[in-house]
Amino acid sequence: MQFGIFSVGDVTRDPTTGYTQSEAERIRNLVRIAQRADEVGLDVFAIGEHHNPPFIPSSPTTLLGHIAALTERIILSTSVTLMTTNDPVKVAEDYAMLQHLAGGRLDVMLGRGNTVPVYPWFGKDIRQGVALALENYNLLHRLWREDVVDWEGKFRTALQGFTATPRPLDDVPPFVWHGSIRTPEIAEQAAYYGNGFFANHILAPNLAFKPLVDLYRQRFEHYGHGTAAQAIVGLGGQAFIARRSQDAVERFRPYFEAFPIFRGASLEDWMTGTPLTVGSPQEVIDKTLTFQQGFGDYQRQLFAVDSLGLPVEVALEQVEILGTEVVPVLRKEMASRRAPGVPEAPTHASLVAAKYGDGEPRQPRPNPNRGDNLSGTSPYHDSDPNIAAQFPAAL
Repeated sequence: MQFGIFSVGDVTRDPTTGYTQSEAERIRNLVRIAQRADEVGLDVFAIGEHHNPPFIPSSPTTLLGHIAALTERIILSTSVTLMTTNDPVKVAEDYAMLQHLAGGRLDVMLGRGNTVPVYPWFGKDIRQGVALALENYNLLHRLWREDVVDWEGKFRTALQGFTATPRPLDDVPPFVWHGSIRTPEIAEQAAYYGNGFFANHILAPNLAFKPLVDLYRQRFEHYGHGTAAQAIVGLGGQAFIARRSQDAVERFRPYFEAFPIFRGASLEDWMTGTPLTVGSPQEVIDKTLTFQQGFGDYQRQLFAVDSLGLPVEVALEQVEILGTEVVPVLRKEMASRRAPGVPEAPTHASLVAAKYGDGEPRQPRPNPNRGDNLSGTSPYHDSDPNIAAQFPAAL
């Protein structure tokens, strides 16, 4: 079971002091939060892509690449990478490069995003959002697995004899999570490929996304990847923790009441009716265990702990308590309740082992430049000679 934190990188005014971080401060502070998560033994740090104020993570690969150089063991991921407005070719190359730089400590969560204007900003039609996400991932899946790709779809320029570089580390693509809270087609696609499915289990009533998770589990089994119980599921969560529950409520209340999404709502009602947990470490543990009861055994739990304008020192305190008091207990409790045969979340190491066993992983070596900055019809020494690149006629 993997536990970690995820952030959307929002820059929000602190309602208790009136202070708003600059973009520079927020970027530096996100790096500090990721480093602390690594130091206290959390498994995952994930950042969500946005292209508009008040959010700063427009370039997750740049940020995660920097964090990769400063951390030792934590898995880096996204929450989410926009599969609708990004070019799948650029996604394939950017994240393969990041995977190399992170030494394999990388997976990717793909999603449609929830900021409406981003579609026209990037030349896309929001009415085609689901179709874009499906087609773009179908291409990305091939780009990471085939040395030479010919492609013709509805939404991007056709590809002839294309090779995405670099090839994934050890020729094993990053594990993909499909993030969705409303789209059965995305759950279906995740199940079809045997990928993971992540439900951002916040801002909705308890277990609101269970029908979508159940659909994914059923279709995962239908496509022959394992039983429904063995499907790879991740959940979000939001927590604010203090040693005493009354202190947690008192400290968190002004941030809750000032945030636009919650304005006019009762904190106590949200704590009761939604996955939001505000309380002692034991209360966070107890609430999180209800997720396992409701959704079944799952593989990844991410918590949001740095939003709503919380000062970075408070966010770091949250990470510390999660890593030292909450997660160690959750690991034991969830393991003891876990049904036999439910797998762990895939990692680069486990995927390499599954592909190669005791054999040496493939390390693609390009064929020579033939003088026109191309390597001919076969890009690598060991490329399949039966799959030759057919370049456009002008070349």
